[in-house]
Amino acid sequence: MQIRETNQGFNFDQYPTFEKNIDPKQRAWIEVRGKSLEANVRQLRSKLSQGCQFMAVVKADGYGHDAKVVSEYAIKGGASQLGVATLKEGIKIRSFGVKKPILILGNLYTKKDLFISFKNDLMPTISSIRECLICNNIGKQHGLKFSIHLKVDTGMSRLGFECNKFVQQFEKIKSFENIFIEGIYSHLSSADEHNSLDHKSTTQIQRLRFLELLRQINFERNHKIKIHLANSAGMLLNKDFHFDMVRVGLSMYGYNPLANLDKNLSLKPALFLKVKVAFIRTIDQGVSVSYGGKFVSSRKTKLAVLSIGYADGVPRNLSGKINVIHNNKLYPQVGSITMDQMMVDITGSIEIKIGTTMVLLGSDGDKTISPIDWARESNTIPWEILCSFKNRLPRVQVD
Repeated sequence: MQIRETNQGFNFDQYPTFEKNIDPKQRAWIEVRGKSLEANVRQLRSKLSQGCQFMAVVKADGYGHDAKVVSEYAIKGGASQLGVATLKEGIKIRSFGVKKPILILGNLYTKKDLFISFKNDLMPTISSIRECLICNNIGKQHGLKFSIHLKVDTGMSRLGFECNKFVQQFEKIKSFENIFIEGIYSHLSSADEHNSLDHKSTTQIQRLRFLELLRQINFERNHKIKIHLANSAGMLLNKDFHFDMVRVGLSMYGYNPLANLDKNLSLKPALFLKVKVAFIRTIDQGVSVSYGGKFVSSRKTKLAVLSIGYADGVPRNLSGKINVIHNNKLYPQVGSITMDQMMVDITGSIEIKIGTTMVLLGSDGDKTISPIDWARESNTIPWEILCSFKNRLPRVQVD
């Protein structure tokens, strides 16, 4: 018997072919929960020293969440400044109508880029006298002061003035009339390590080195300058790291980098990764699944094919190591994760059908899967997991 499907009676004019008309939840998507972000910022701010400001780090498209949503709700939660990594990111945040101070945490070194930063009211991170001179000349040409942050390397060996040369260089920088030193900062390399509270730890050594530097430049006389050192882990370690401002990323998004030390912090993940079932098939015992045939069914197995893969940012090395959730139940992923799809063993389920939504990251009932779980299984860090999700995954705000 031949089965034919015709177009008779179907009005194609009802369905324009523009991309904007495609349902963002048609395949796989990321749900962003702005109110969770706002609540996290409020909770974290409640732990700050009096007078300490909160910089929300929204680089990498808000750690994969959507920089516009993150910026809006972080500011609602009380963030007084924002941090980005690149000039382009800073300009994009400004295009959203954000008026708060924005610090570019990466290094700008050309006259053109520094001028663009100045014109967009963005504060560059400065790591050498050379860039200070360029900024001073830009300010002088426009009869204004160019606001900058000076970075000092206290142990990261990345950006920043050399510690042992900074005191002398700072005296020269202060003489420049057309720059305004908005802040002086450094970056902790190991604050999330388990021994960071030990007085001999790298983190404590960096803090003491930073304090000594401030003493040598007679910081009390330069009280208009904001001093900042702490990232999320440093902020949660101890108020000794707070100074005038903290730069918070991971914990704002709902994950505690010091969960082993602070179990009382109740943060809400702001990202849920969801996907729909595209196809269902049943295979017999002894049938291989996906590339390489590394998984072979040990019984008659019902498979759900999910429309998501490593091209969306799900690491291929998680193949066979993760679960997905539906209706408060975990189902194992099987076979190699492919570029655009993955398979899940749903044997025994009668409620999962084509079009059913399943949760890869987030909560369903009392079951939760976190980027920290994925990071542990793939031998990486949750920061990398969050920043890996590609733009072809629509971000859907659910507040």
